Amino acid sequence: VQLQASGGGLVQTGGSLRLSCAASGRTFSSYGMGWFRQAPGQEREFVAAIRWSTSYADSVKGRFTITKDNAKNMAFLQMNSLKPEDTAIYYCAADVGGGTYYPTDPTTYEYWGQGTQVTVSS
Repeated sequence: VQLQASGGGLVQTGGSLRLSCAASGRTFSSYGMGWFRQAPGQEREFVAAIRWSTSYADSVKGRFTITKDNAKNMAFLQMNSLKPEDTAIYYCAADVGGGTYYPTDPTTYEYWGQGTQVTVSS
């Protein structure tokens, strides 16, 4: 499985961005897809995930929305009301296994994209 993240960029506080993650594979509809982010000097942290339902970090609830388009093998992260503390490299990840799915746990995901930079200026 290959993942390609895109859509990052520079935006002002309060602005919006939409991240995309294109995935290979024949059974994308069963994948658990997650978005994580890592800021400089910080550990990678969970942002949002979707399989049969969605999960969000408290810090992004009400501002970010994760979706999947199974027909196009793509996942999206719509980010609104962006804040400087959202600045990070954003990674998409896929869980394709059949085991128990822990959406907030990065070790659940077998495949990772290369990351896309999001910078929010104050």
